[in-house]
Amino acid sequence: MTVRAVLVGTGSALPKRRVSNAELAEAVDTSDDWIVERTGIRFRYLAGADETTSTLATEAARKAIEAAGVAASDVDLIILATATPDQTFPASATIVQAALGINDCVAFDVAAVCSGFLYALSVADSMIRSGSFKTALVIGAETFSRILDWEDRTTCVLFGDGAGAVVLRGEEQGNDAPARGILATKLHADGRYNSLLYVDGGPSSTQTVGKVRMKGAEVFRHAVTNLAAVLNEVMATVGLTSNDIDWVVPHQANQRILDATARKLGLEPERVIVTVDQHANTSAASVPLALDTAIRDGRIKSNDLIVLEAMGGGFTWGAAVIRV
Repeated sequence: MTVRAVLVGTGSALPKRRVSNAELAEAVDTSDDWIVERTGIRFRYLAGADETTSTLATEAARKAIEAAGVAASDVDLIILATATPDQTFPASATIVQAALGINDCVAFDVAAVCSGFLYALSVADSMIRSGSFKTALVIGAETFSRILDWEDRTTCVLFGDGAGAVVLRGEEQGNDAPARGILATKLHADGRYNSLLYVDGGPSSTQTVGKVRMKGAEVFRHAVTNLAAVLNEVMATVGLTSNDIDWVVPHQANQRILDATARKLGLEPERVIVTVDQHANTSAASVPLALDTAIRDGRIKSNDLIVLEAMGGGFTWGAAVIRV
């Protein structure tokens, strides 16, 4: 028998305020045509004064727990991927833990920016496979609007706020049926490219939060190459090709990156889940947010083979193969 981490529930949350490109253009030197042509983005959600990374994460977590049909008290592991925590410390995962009424479980944050959810998912998978934990809540949540330079139209139009969550349960499986759950994960990082996508602040360096800085053209080039490579790598690990995959759920950074990556893999656009037009780039939240959207609207169904992928600042990147 093999223990696998099976996906049993998903949930997501968005701030109350939905902002169109036209509304954004009233405050930023940009236009709907300029944004759509370069990114595919039409809307984003921006957190209000009463909304934080932890409140969005908690709402998404509650929905995932409800969908999973488990009690909050069953959760013995919470991993929250975020680059925009409520506080420098303690971990925002512990704030979510308290909000859910869970008195004692392991709870911590993971910081890998847009790849954060893939990193958190891989860690949870390993901890469940080890037998140390049974039920994990894995969350990606961001309030990226708090670290944007709203005078830099090349970056501020790209991002939005939101949260997505999944519940994973350890399940013993025999070898007489197709394996369910997380089949494989692959993670990478290369710190040589720090200057291409980063925040120009931090407690130890400037004692400030800082703002997002990005060299978009260079990030685009690396993203297409790295994402295609890690997708092929993770599929090869379990003896699959792109022809075997029902759906790809990518990080929602830019429609052109999604299109170029799909072409590089020979994937039909119809098999790629796209939400970037509605949510913009929500960093660590984008993969679980897109996943929850596609499960709830019926596109992704039980027993489908799906691949998740993301790349973010650092650079960090990764992918996972899951049978739902």
